[in-house]
Amino acid sequence: MPTSLLGALAPVRGRAVSARHRAARTGRAGRAHIAALDGLRGFAVAAVLLFHAGHLSGGFLGVDLFFVLSGFLITGLLLSDAASGGRIALGAFWVRRARRLLPALVCVVVVTMVLTWAFGSVAQLRFALDDTPWVAAQAVNWHYITEQIGYWNASDTRVFAHLWSIAVEWQFYLAWPLVVAVAGRGRHAQRVVAAVAGAGALAAGALMVSLGAAIDTTRAYEGTDTRAVALLLGALAATAPVRGLAARVPRRAADVLCLVLAVGLAVAWAVTDGEKAPMLFKGGLFLHSLAAAVLIVLIAQVPDTRAARIAGSRLPRRLGELSYSLYLWHWPVYLLLLPRLSALGDWGATAVAIAVSLAAAAATKWLVEDPVRFRSGWARGHRGLIAMVALALVGVALWAAIPVPVPGAGTVDIDQLG
Repeated sequence: MPTSLLGALAPVRGRAVSARHRAARTGRAGRAHIAALDGLRGFAVAAVLLFHAGHLSGGFLGVDLFFVLSGFLITGLLLSDAASGGRIALGAFWVRRARRLLPALVCVVVVTMVLTWAFGSVAQLRFALDDTPWVAAQAVNWHYITEQIGYWNASDTRVFAHLWSIAVEWQFYLAWPLVVAVAGRGRHAQRVVAAVAGAGALAAGALMVSLGAAIDTTRAYEGTDTRAVALLLGALAATAPVRGLAARVPRRAADVLCLVLAVGLAVAWAVTDGEKAPMLFKGGLFLHSLAAAVLIVLIAQVPDTRAARIAGSRLPRRLGELSYSLYLWHWPVYLLLLPRLSALGDWGATAVAIAVSLAAAAATKWLVEDPVRFRSGWARGHRGLIAMVALALVGVALWAAIPVPVPGAGTVDIDQLG
């Protein structure tokens, strides 16, 4: 799933701020925060929420926008570290990623196991227990691929089905910094990284086309190698050669191009019919990710476009700031709550489920994510790490203690409710 906007690609200006505020608003390399990129994440998570509720057929493409943003931001940070210090501190990078991603994930997984035990169907609990070790190993996407668990027709029984994308991102965070650490040396480091990212994206796209011809497209859709298309196109957009090209685009032309690209993405989300879209695995996902990458780098490099002002407005920006926890929470909430809200109708039930997901996401961000990430409040010093390890151990104990259910063993079957 998608990363926090720790920084962007313009120099910091303005008066001095407190150390904690600066940590929240800028990255390690001293890069200013671009609110519009938060807003893009807000639009992306809104699309995913509507897709999973059955109201936006192509909303799953929002995940690709998340991937492109992640590749763009992470590569920008890595290249900035390499330029300023001569080398990339890989250990420090991975610690920051763990501090950013794992606290909320551990919290959601443990609470979801308890809720599924209490309120889920027999199938949901059985599959949750089956999937949890793979979620913990950040490899649940390959578990689904290996077991031939079709993403498009089996996810309604799996409360952790959406975490395949978080696994893809985590695997990218493990591998890509190693590549940048090697390629990002010397006078032509940025060009070399751009060439590697571009070639990798083309290779991943070709592999997706090849694998996408299968009857079950789960391998093409959830494979780390195939979904590297979006991550690597984002990485390519973060390199100096591409940023330099974007910076030379006149503001008026960039304004028009950004709006055209944004409208194109929105239309794709509205008209794409899930896996049935004939061009989805024949270059459609590649073109969608490419459009997203161009939009992102233009917003980052050309100031004050109308698309950036819209994306950076209050509602999408605030939604984007909650997007990680919101993405983690929404699918378990949907599976466990929506069947109990059928009397409200489709949109009424969706509104309640989204409201509950938003509340859970806000609580997780303010009580778990931010304190652990910034070592503030209750999580000062090493207390956040200790608390997360303790919670993870509780989760392991729960997983071991809950018996694997069989049909009719006393778990509530939500399919029979309503």
